[in-house]
Amino acid sequence: MRVVIIGAGEVGFDVARILSLEQHDVVVVDTDPTVLEQVAQRLDVLTVQGSGTSIHTLEATGIREADMLIAVTAIDEVNLIACMMADRLGVATTVARVRSDVLGRAESVLKASELGIDLLIHPEESTAAEIVRLIRRAGATDVLNFCDGRLQLVGMRLDPQAPVLGRSLRELAAELAPLRFRVMAISRGFRTILPHGDERLQRNDQIFVLARPGEIPVIARAMGKLEAPIQRIMILGGTKVGAYVARQLGREKNRQIKLIEPDREQAERLAERLEHVLVLHGDVTDIDLLVSEGLGEMDAFVAVTDDEESNLVTCLMAKHLGVRKTVALLSKTAYVPISQTIGLDAAVSQKLAVSREILRFLRGRHVLSVATVYGLNAEILEIEAKPRAPVVRKPLKALKLPRGVLIGALLRDGQVEIATGDTQIQAGDRAIVFVTPEQLAEVERLFDNR
Repeated sequence: MRVVIIGAGEVGFDVARILSLEQHDVVVVDTDPTVLEQVAQRLDVLTVQGSGTSIHTLEATGIREADMLIAVTAIDEVNLIACMMADRLGVATTVARVRSDVLGRAESVLKASELGIDLLIHPEESTAAEIVRLIRRAGATDVLNFCDGRLQLVGMRLDPQAPVLGRSLRELAAELAPLRFRVMAISRGFRTILPHGDERLQRNDQIFVLARPGEIPVIARAMGKLEAPIQRIMILGGTKVGAYVARQLGREKNRQIKLIEPDREQAERLAERLEHVLVLHGDVTDIDLLVSEGLGEMDAFVAVTDDEESNLVTCLMAKHLGVRKTVALLSKTAYVPISQTIGLDAAVSQKLAVSREILRFLRGRHVLSVATVYGLNAEILEIEAKPRAPVVRKPLKALKLPRGVLIGALLRDGQVEIATGDTQIQAGDRAIVFVTPEQLAEVERLFDNR
């Protein structure tokens, strides 16, 4: 597949990196020659300097032979126009990142499809949805939904006093029977492990557990994580992300939410729009203000201002004051994996959220969704088995799956089944598969028609 990517920022770079690893023909376009030079040095891709809205630039990429165009610059108009031009030039699939929600509104005069755009990605909405999931799971570093919400993948970091340290995954499964779950991956230092039953848990491991949502609290307690409900929440920053989070959480019963916004006019607008949310005008860097407004009494603290240093510092202060759950919005994805090391419970990145949405859309027709976790060198696929696929009608233990592939669960006729060696996949089953980048093509082959 030939893919043209407009924009060589962190999102464009990440998508280009993944696609190039999968041996696709990738062309990256940007106006900054320095950025393009860095891309060319680090990735096996072609680069073209110019604007994504220029027909000459697009022609230089070989756009008429391209299968897909992905526009992820920081300017909405550039992304929209690039996709419109690509559609007119015969590109089959176009993807645009946009911050404005005008095209997505029900009352919008224009629809994305009418502009030749197949997928619109709204970074703020995707990020806010991730934060809401994290708040609902007090002990989690990551929460991802699969199979229409019937399965959750929850990341948890094991504390030094965690009762499960030193136990093998096989021993853990026996102790927690009849609960059905699967530890799909372990992030240990800079290594990603897709574990077998003999793997033993170690201090500071970040484990990723796949289970039904109703069983997650019991599993979390076994890991030494407190799953008490979060009721009092303080949100720092009335950004789009902050407003989305406040609106969503404000709809839930027994939530007490305070949102602090430094701009008076914005605070007044939010106060009018957000029901069940107490909106305060104040300096988000004023620690005395935060303390006086009850920071130390909160169950959760969410910092989503445009200043990531302030987000980090205030989350660390909240943690010092005894707040159980802290979540920071970080613009530099490199900060995400180190955030927990310095004391934060969870961190989110708009750029990573965009990459996830694009990857979810990129896979083949039988791949229903894709997820990634920053710092984990694996993708999580929700993939449908085709009638003549190699995986069909054979027990998993007889498939001799390559290293770097782990099948965790199935959805069949609306029922979830945690996979074991005796599990047999049938045509139409939806499987949750962890796979390292070098095995992606092999997994798609295993689940597709020959």
